[in-house]
Amino acid sequence: MDFATGIGLTAGVIVIATIMLLGGDLEMFFSEHALIIIGGGSLSATLIRFPLSSMMHGLPLGMKFAFTMRRTTPRELVDQLAGIAEIARKQGPVGLEKVETDDPFLAKGIRYVADGYDLDFIRDNLERDRDNFLAHLDEGQKIYRAIGDCAPAFGMVGTIIGMVQMFANMTDPSKLGPFMATALLATLYGALVANIFCLPIADKLQLKLHDEDTSRTLIIDGILMIRDSKSSALVREMLLAYLPEKHRHGAEEPVPA
Repeated sequence: MDFATGIGLTAGVIVIATIMLLGGDLEMFFSEHALIIIGGGSLSATLIRFPLSSMMHGLPLGMKFAFTMRRTTPRELVDQLAGIAEIARKQGPVGLEKVETDDPFLAKGIRYVADGYDLDFIRDNLERDRDNFLAHLDEGQKIYRAIGDCAPAFGMVGTIIGMVQMFANMTDPSKLGPFMATALLATLYGALVANIFCLPIADKLQLKLHDEDTSRTLIIDGILMIRDSKSSALVREMLLAYLPEKHRHGAEEPVPA
């Protein structure tokens, strides 16, 4: 689990709730009208921007990867692929059938090599799998960013509607307070939805996209070298190029071929 996302969201909610409670109670900050204009308006505008199919898989996929971390880091992948290359050199492709990994994408590549598929087939299938996954993840971050962009705008729309209603009922003082509250709470809800939830998640998903791109490309290159019967030392040396300079020196020493 990505604890940073959970901690950040929890801390943001606690800070806002604390400030609200210091000035009274939370009930005064609830407005059905503001919820409708922010939730309904933002969702409607996002549906116009994106196909329904993108919304259906982009929202849950984005939420899933915003709160989860990759089980294997690029540095660990380098060591793991070098070890797999050593097994393949000593035992042949059949020896890879006993190799276990928590990474489904890496497991698929190992299975392709163990089953004896040719190099072009492995490359094409793994690259297509990677590109489709990254495209869906990119859709997710774009959808959350779109909602984050829409929410403050619809907050202003709600504020304008509340002000119009307030000025239209100046003769009835009892309605001025609720209409003013609706006007202000719409702006508040829009700012909170955008800046505590949607935009931070979109930025987190953008980082995850780059991480997944690097890790999956690293796996593809490693699997192709293993299929080509490269030595574990060469596999490690080639894949270390994917790591930042400060992480390369901590990698394990090459295993003699």
